Amino acid sequence: MDANYKLSFFRSVPYLFTVICIFIAIVKSTAADDDQLALPGCRSRCGDVDIPYPFGLSEDCYLNRNFSIRCENDNSTGRPTPIYGRNLVVTNISVQLHEITINWFVARKCFNESGHQVRSNTPSLNVSTLTVSGSKNNFVVLGCDSYAFLNGFENGTNYSMGCMSICNNRRDVTDDDGCSGIGCCQTDLPKGRLKRLTINPKSFNRHQSVMSFNPCTYAFVVKRNHFKFSRAFLDDFPEKQLPVVADWTIQKDAPCRTEARNESFCACGGNNTVFEPTAVDGSETQYQCRCAEGYDGNPYLPTGCKETNECLGPGPINCTKSQYCENIPGAYICKERSRSQFPLIKICIGVAIGFIALFISSSWFYLVLKKRKLMQLKEKFFQQNGGLILKQKLSGQEDNSSSTAKIFTEKELIKATNNYDETTIIGRGGFGTVYKGFLPDNRIVAIKKSKLIDQNQTEQFINEVVVLSQINHKNIVKLLGCCLETQVPLLVYEFVPNGTLSEHIHEREKSIKLSWETRLGIAAEAAEALAYLHSAASTPIIHRDVKPSNILLDNFTAKVSDFGASKLVPQDQVELATMVQGTLGYLDPEYLHTNQLTEKSDVYSFGVVLVELLTAKKAISFDRLEEERSLAMHFLCSLKRDRLFEIVVVEGDIANNYKEQVMGVAMIAKMCLSVNGEDRPSMKEVAVELEGLRKMGKHPWANEDDPLIDHLEETEYLIARKDNDSGGSNANSAYDSIRDHVLLDFSGR
Repeated sequence: MDANYKLSFFRSVPYLFTVICIFIAIVKSTAADDDQLALPGCRSRCGDVDIPYPFGLSEDCYLNRNFSIRCENDNSTGRPTPIYGRNLVVTNISVQLHEITINWFVARKCFNESGHQVRSNTPSLNVSTLTVSGSKNNFVVLGCDSYAFLNGFENGTNYSMGCMSICNNRRDVTDDDGCSGIGCCQTDLPKGRLKRLTINPKSFNRHQSVMSFNPCTYAFVVKRNHFKFSRAFLDDFPEKQLPVVADWTIQKDAPCRTEARNESFCACGGNNTVFEPTAVDGSETQYQCRCAEGYDGNPYLPTGCKETNECLGPGPINCTKSQYCENIPGAYICKERSRSQFPLIKICIGVAIGFIALFISSSWFYLVLKKRKLMQLKEKFFQQNGGLILKQKLSGQEDNSSSTAKIFTEKELIKATNNYDETTIIGRGGFGTVYKGFLPDNRIVAIKKSKLIDQNQTEQFINEVVVLSQINHKNIVKLLGCCLETQVPLLVYEFVPNGTLSEHIHEREKSIKLSWETRLGIAAEAAEALAYLHSAASTPIIHRDVKPSNILLDNFTAKVSDFGASKLVPQDQVELATMVQGTLGYLDPEYLHTNQLTEKSDVYSFGVVLVELLTAKKAISFDRLEEERSLAMHFLCSLKRDRLFEIVVVEGDIANNYKEQVMGVAMIAKMCLSVNGEDRPSMKEVAVELEGLRKMGKHPWANEDDPLIDHLEETEYLIARKDNDSGGSNANSAYDSIRDHVLLDFSGR
């Protein structure tokens, strides 16, 4: 454990006590909140709003229908929303304050340029149990030709008040003025209790003089300090509802619950619950319940209020150091400590300190061991995966840092892939999983997590990493480095953004965009890359798994990738004896039978890739007829029967418009698919032939007499030369290879 880690750990220790105290406080607070919620067995929440009794969400959960709340999904948000009365949205209910916050509608009256009224609404609030709070709301009128009345009852008598707002033009109104009477008027409500309210918006001159910027009068009651005026509101006030604070009470003639203690005022529960009559409509017909001093909770629940333990509460306790607090019903008292109590306190403090010290030391010791064990495991994997060998080999390449593989740490790659999140996976194959990662220098990389490797091949694996990292070819995916701190080595490649050739061949939407020129260009570039690996690399490399899914596209530039099955070829060897690896449908039949891997094995696999480019068919498909399941055999049969253009892909009318080039590519593919490896051309020869066909398409004037004959004569000469070298006949060697081809039974019989 380094010094910074220790320092950060000890700095965090003091916060442990704070966290524990906060947790205890939250638990206590939650328990207190639960005491003042719904009846047992009833829902106490709708969306984000607590619904305490006497309110409730079902018939058995509220005192009477005056306290019924409906929980409905909001059409705009889809979230559960409590509704009171017909259509009042509830945002808060307080049992202690006897308040409910509801969203009440904005009144508006609008006119058109002809002075005709086009829109009007006059909302009213007439709920018998609710009275609008005069001390917690304001009455507001918006407009430049506007006034409005608020009508209702105050303490049982008729009540009416108004507010007026006038201005001549938009320049008269500024946001800084607030509601001063120019564009906006705001006034306080009377301190009494207002019931049965109605808002009536008006206009002096139907807004004709200010129509260009203020066609409407708006009026509303709103919770204090909840509304801030803006000049933009004169054009259009977007709010349809605003919060209003209302007081609620219980009717004296409300039906009683049988659990109630007092039949006269049955809504109040037991345990020091206090009844308070409330004068409304000129008589004491309504009341509220409160907890007596020293008690808290929900006074409306049958269990009533609960005693408050002041000695544990957050409030001040007026006891001296020589005294201790003792809770009594509804209050507390301070008592003098006896001498016998002090040793006990000291013992408790000592035990507590000892426990805390033990906890801290054991936690620190555990973290130290865990980190040390993790570092030892990483070091073990690093050595096991050949890290020391790689470091030694890379030390001699410091003069050429641009082509030197970087050794990444596990921490770097975890951060790059967001801890190998499933969403960063861009490919899965027989040799591992590939993740998309982002390095700190903003480079995008592909990180391949290989499957378990043979520990006996560690040195060869390191050699391959060194050799591959030195390859710098435009058509080969660049190996940037590796990570050896994990059980399975991780390889880091450059990221190629446009997917695999397989996707572009076999997915219909992408295939129709793959023109013949693009197909031929991809084939030529892939052949050039393989030729480079076979003959131009410092140590020849046999790919061993050539297929469209291992050819990536960067804006239709081919890049050969995935060297998980590759083999380095020593300078003094032509073939390698190795266990057969590869993908069914692309495997060289000679390699399959002899276990002798040569460069010509890649040539065969590339021949299958050429056929896929020509036909847009998969190398192996169990959905096709039995004789067509192997694409290579089906292609050679079609070529022998002169039916090549029956299986050529139809996009862009390739068969008719590029007949010469298609035929040339087919002849190259036929040579590559020869059963005898010696009869196949080298990848360098294939690359030259494909590049020639590509240039022929770009410059058709190069062979004006008959470009097909001239080019194919050159190709046939290559075939004839190889046949003569092997003592065979050119006329039948390609077609006879079908007869000698390894037949794999896919029928399952």
